Amino acid sequence: MSNPPQTIAAVATAPGRGGVGVIRISGKELLPLAQALSGGKTPKPRTALYTDFTAADGTPIDNGLLLYFPAPASFTGEDVIELQGHGGPVVMQMLLSRCLELGARAAEPGEFTKRAFLNNKLDLAQAESVADLIDASSQSAAKMALRSLKGEFSRHIHALVDELITLRMLVEATLDFPEEDIDFLEAADARGRLAALQRQVEAVRASARQGSLLREGMTVVLVGAPNVGKSSLLNALAGDEVAIVTDIAGTTRDTVREQIALDGVPVHIVDTAGLRETDDVVEQIGIGRSRRAAEEADVALVLVDPAEGLNAATRDILAQLPAGLKRIEIENKIDLNGTTPERQDLNQAADSGAATRIRLSAKTGAGLDLLRQALLDQVGWQGESESLFLARSRHLSALEAAAAELDAAALCNNQQIELFAEHLRLAQLACSEITGEFSADDLLGVIFSRFCIGK
Repeated sequence: MSNPPQTIAAVATAPGRGGVGVIRISGKELLPLAQALSGGKTPKPRTALYTDFTAADGTPIDNGLLLYFPAPASFTGEDVIELQGHGGPVVMQMLLSRCLELGARAAEPGEFTKRAFLNNKLDLAQAESVADLIDASSQSAAKMALRSLKGEFSRHIHALVDELITLRMLVEATLDFPEEDIDFLEAADARGRLAALQRQVEAVRASARQGSLLREGMTVVLVGAPNVGKSSLLNALAGDEVAIVTDIAGTTRDTVREQIALDGVPVHIVDTAGLRETDDVVEQIGIGRSRRAAEEADVALVLVDPAEGLNAATRDILAQLPAGLKRIEIENKIDLNGTTPERQDLNQAADSGAATRIRLSAKTGAGLDLLRQALLDQVGWQGESESLFLARSRHLSALEAAAAELDAAALCNNQQIELFAEHLRLAQLACSEITGEFSADDLLGVIFSRFCIGK
């Protein structure tokens, strides 16, 4: 028999000073604890009580609002108390110490949300969206995280699972009556049902991939020979002087990172040290980091000096890039030769390996809009819509696994009904992993350990 959950407490507001700080407490039968904290007062459920928060000897620690939420009508499904006091770190620690003195223990990262999940207040996809909403790096990401928190993503997954269960029932009923000499796959329209399921899964996968872009963003690495304008382009995209620009080759001796947003999609831009042979020890370290940045990137912007084209130095750099890395060729400095901004979508890859070429000027900004749109096109961004929901890499993996099982089921013939049923079962398990109806304990530990304290 498992032990009842302990009472937990944590500071729920961000570290540092603020006008208001919040202590959150969750556990079983917390009314006596609320009375002890408020000097003997009995709070009404879901009604703010203005009171002193008292120490063991009755002296005030702070004063503010106490809110009491009896189970099950609370965030965690347990009794919950919130203390809203003055937001100084010393005051918050004094209040937290008093809670621990009264029998609570310090909460682990994500433990409040984990209890909400375990008490069926949220499914796993909704629980993850709590952290995604807090961590959102753009307005679009915040809106999509809120949609997931309200259950939009989960509803799509539950609909898939319901359809899978219905088809499994038909298949397994046939297995129970093998003497029936019927062609099951035709009589139950199993092929039609399966094809409809495949289309549903693909539609959810497409929305999830778009939502994953809003959550994860894309990483863009600037590569090219020294002094070709990489730092100038970074500054132009960032709208600020984040990198030093000089005419001296090797000025950028380390990777410089900046984040911008394109149509709500976070874009992590990495300016690299020019990849070249050098005896400078410091520059060698920067070049090593540049190579690692290229390996982790989604798109490479290959900068080419239009006066020289693909010279030997640039070709040497291209040979060091990962073979599968998407590339956009950038002809910079068009302000020097009077060329107009232009985007070329090439029928076959250029010598640089790029399928798109942009002519622009980082100095004047001409052509930057063409580059911004080309970046979004490279990662398949189709624009924000109400059908999107924030998704994580584990969601994408689960949907990919479900799609693979359905594809395998489609290959089964009329004599392989048992195998057909097994692929459907595995597809259902993959979908159920997303909402937590089927989840390993170690997966839950990883997910909730990445939350902040107090959530």
